[in-house]
Amino acid sequence: MVLGKSGVGKSATINFIFGDTRSDTDAYSSGTEKVHERTGIVHGIKLRVIDTPGLRCSFTDRRHNQRMLASLKRIIKKHPPDIVLYFDRLDMQSRYNDDLPLLRTITDTFGSAIWSNTILVLTHASSDPLECASGEPMSYEVFVAQRSYILQETLRQTTGDMSLVVPVALVENHIAYQINREGEQILPNDLVWRSQLLLLCFASKILAEANSLFQLQDDIRSERFGLDSRFPALPFLLSSLLQSGAQLKLRDEDNELEDDTSDEDSGSEDLDYDDLPPFRHLKKEELKLLDKRLRKAYAEELEYRERLFIRKQLKEEKIRRKDLKKRSAALPENTLLDDDDGLEENDTSPSEPILMPDFMLPPSFDSDNPIYRYRSLAAMDQSLVKPVLHIHGWDHDSGYDGLHFEKTCNIFKKFPSSISGQIVKEKKKANVQMESEALLKNNERNVTKAGMNVHTIGKDLAYTLHSETTFKNCNKNKTTCGLAVTLLDGTFIEGMKLEDELLIGRHIKLAFNGGALKSRGDFSFGGGVETTFRDRDHPLGSSLLALQLSVMQWQSALAISGNLKSVFKLEKTTATLSGNLNNKRSGQISVRLNSSEQLSITVIGLFPLLWAFITKKLSPSN
Repeated sequence: MVLGKSGVGKSATINFIFGDTRSDTDAYSSGTEKVHERTGIVHGIKLRVIDTPGLRCSFTDRRHNQRMLASLKRIIKKHPPDIVLYFDRLDMQSRYNDDLPLLRTITDTFGSAIWSNTILVLTHASSDPLECASGEPMSYEVFVAQRSYILQETLRQTTGDMSLVVPVALVENHIAYQINREGEQILPNDLVWRSQLLLLCFASKILAEANSLFQLQDDIRSERFGLDSRFPALPFLLSSLLQSGAQLKLRDEDNELEDDTSDEDSGSEDLDYDDLPPFRHLKKEELKLLDKRLRKAYAEELEYRERLFIRKQLKEEKIRRKDLKKRSAALPENTLLDDDDGLEENDTSPSEPILMPDFMLPPSFDSDNPIYRYRSLAAMDQSLVKPVLHIHGWDHDSGYDGLHFEKTCNIFKKFPSSISGQIVKEKKKANVQMESEALLKNNERNVTKAGMNVHTIGKDLAYTLHSETTFKNCNKNKTTCGLAVTLLDGTFIEGMKLEDELLIGRHIKLAFNGGALKSRGDFSFGGGVETTFRDRDHPLGSSLLALQLSVMQWQSALAISGNLKSVFKLEKTTATLSGNLNNKRSGQISVRLNSSEQLSITVIGLFPLLWAFITKKLSPSN
């Protein structure tokens, strides 16, 4: 596809590429009035060139350029071109700000990915170089490099990608300029421009086919022209859909749908905490006087009493919640019971806010740090608003990057709802992340949750409406069905999911999930199964073993991954072992140790440093 300003020589260059020097264009009018295709055979390769009308560089002609580019986008939507040739003149000595509005219009229409497979073509390449500051003409190489640099910087400023490098090709299609012995037009540096341009186009096409063949990147054609460049990959959205967040609760509601704190004992102990004989905690000096056997017996007795005390607290909390629920049902509608068993009227004034701790400010060369500017208050009404600070790298500045907010409440005293988000504003862009949801309890066994999420993706906002209903089939099983619709840049992405959880006894939990997404005729499927073996003293004990297997398919790619997580305790040290492996034979293993002993913490901290030092010494490069 050919793009560029009007009158820079796009159609004439196409004529020379196909070997047709009988150009019907002139320097005083546009050679192309509408989009049309030209096909031909060049060196045994069939080429299809999409010639487009010239763009106008004036800012007042922006509406004209937008209409033309929008119609062009609809034309190439079914068959995206492989290469984009953007034309400009080598002898046009305009500053890069002059080209900025036009390049920004192209970027907004097709997406910044269009420039990743674009060749910058500079026509009139045989023009005389400009004069230097000394009055002498600059060399041809410096002349080309200077003009190329200006256009490259303009493209980087337009896309915001400082690492963007667009290949440059020089073109001279005037028949009066010099030719070589084979009759081919050459540039002042004796290069045959037609062969160089075709070589760049063919090489870019070969690289694109190689990337597609080896799956080094996703669908290049769709990304290149902004058709999907602003959309995250469907597997990413599907993974977000399959993830289950924390469920909202009514103030008098239990923590989970499943009866996880049933009356049956979680262990083999028959005594309650109140039935235990008196016990005195020993001091450190007294522990040192005990031998190893007595010290171990003391630690076991202390741990045993701690478990019984936690179990007593859980039972008391459950009884208090049930009593609070019964009492709130018998009270008038305009009265609520708070967590301290007191009465709370609707028209009561909120509690006084408290002062939050001061933020850690960076070291500054200012004479003083006005810390009072960064102090904030925390209200006691289940809401939170606080600034987002960037504590590194700012001086003589406020340091505020954005705002974070959270709010939970009960709508009409029956529908728990929450809203949270963060807004970060930079000099050139803003980032918005917001999540909101509300809960509707249909009956004792069915719960429906609905909400809306707003996220910034690229330069656009993605709006996601999601809803899911949980059916409690029995005390040990629940099923969840969910739907989600995402709107991004005028495109809808529909998805659905199905989850099921099953408790086997009190220690084994099975979870199944599956879902699918659809967008523009493209589908993505995924699902997984997870088995969790919990501690026999659950919820008192913290040991668990979780095994997970997930499958994801998108287009012709199939991803299978397995995950393992184990948490166990070794005396006063808690160890967490996690690892994963996929069908690409890549993965990772992570070991985390947490101890209350100071000596153990020191050893844990030194182990990664010693391991890095040993591997560095044993590496072949050293």
